[in-house]
Amino acid sequence: MLKPLSLTLLTATLAAPGFAAGDAENGEKVFRKCKACHAVGEDAKNKVGPTLNGIVGAAAGANADFKYSDALTEMATGGLVWDEASMTAYLTKPKDFMPGTKMSFAGLRKEDDVADVIAYLSTFN
Repeated sequence: MLKPLSLTLLTATLAAPGFAAGDAENGEKVFRKCKACHAVGEDAKNKVGPTLNGIVGAAAGANADFKYSDALTEMATGGLVWDEASMTAYLTKPKDFMPGTKMSFAGLRKEDDVADVIAYLSTFN
């Protein structure tokens, strides 16, 4: 018999979509909108925005070679982790999620595009 905590964890795991819930192949196409400022992959370098290798599930502000906005630094100090919920909110409306962010991108309108980008980025973890 499962203990209550185990049952709760099992239920949460089954109910919550995973990072791979999106289509990584389509996410690569959607990510083209991000490439002006961000890079991923083996030879990725910081641009206007930081490289995004390992971003999925990482603590915010973890790239020591990038100067983040005060807004991101403050949220990172508060414990922000780039989990599915925070990435979804940020990619949908960056300035609503993080007032004062340096990211000028307005956001992705389609939920599927957001899930696909997260799935794509998770391939670089």
